[in-house]
Amino acid sequence: MTTMVYDGLAERVQAAVLGAPGVRNVYRAGSLVSNLVGTGAAALGVTAANEPLVAVIAGEGGVRVESSLGIEYTANAIETLRAVRAAVADLLAADGLAVTAIMLTVAYVHPRESSRLPETVALV
Repeated sequence: MTTMVYDGLAERVQAAVLGAPGVRNVYRAGSLVSNLVGTGAAALGVTAANEPLVAVIAGEGGVRVESSLGIEYTANAIETLRAVRAAVADLLAADGLAVTAIMLTVAYVHPRESSRLPETVALV
């Protein structure tokens, strides 16, 4: 899924996305058709099966990032998206790269039963 000219950038962007509070998973960015093509290409060995799921596209004027997220049930989606956007923007700025777009989609909200809930403290 990654269109790259900057070695290792997609991996670092994906790590920044996963490090944001409330993010639990990253899913392959793009449409259903592009994901099917990408999965088929990986199965045929045309692309690496372990390539980053975050799309980083270099174009005229800067870099565009696309990512689909799985977030915790307890996470506020807007705050989570803001945190991810800030983490990605900071990473790209540190590399001296201009940002043309950061496109984020909440693809899945994990059910309460499987979310990492804060530890409860017994009140005595």
